[in-house]
Amino acid sequence: MTDSAGDARRYSFRLLSYRGRSERELIEKLEKKGFSAEIISATAEYLKKAGFLDDRALALNLRRQALEQKLLGHSGARLLLLKRGIPGEIIDATLDYDEDAEARNLQKLVDKKLRSVGNYLSDRDKKKLWNFLARRGYSFSIIKKTLKDMRMHEEVCE
Repeated sequence: MTDSAGDARRYSFRLLSYRGRSERELIEKLEKKGFSAEIISATAEYLKKAGFLDDRALALNLRRQALEQKLLGHSGARLLLLKRGIPGEIIDATLDYDEDAEARNLQKLVDKKLRSVGNYLSDRDKKKLWNFLARRGYSFSIIKKTLKDMRMHEEVCE
């Protein structure tokens, strides 16, 4: 590929047509494709000024996806944004901790999981559920409270 600004923009637009990208993600893709640092910098600046590259808007969209669609906990959502290249200060501004919302999401996720495995859970299934919820980014205290409310806690924690 030639090292021109036009080629970098065309490649960037193709990448952005698939899904939103953070500035870091786009820069990494352009570097991998072999564009020079000057071309990459100019392309990223052009895309930001034109409104095609906006880490704050992407962070809001990813937050909504993480919390509402994927039902991730606060830590899981934070990790998703970090993996996607969103800077920490934007994540802090975008992702606030709401214990009530987290409890509601956890309850939805537990209900969904219980529908797929049935009403009776063996001790092994309960431990698997606990581990699943922890991997989704929920804190141990909120998992413990939710499962205790469902009378599943005692067997899982011991």
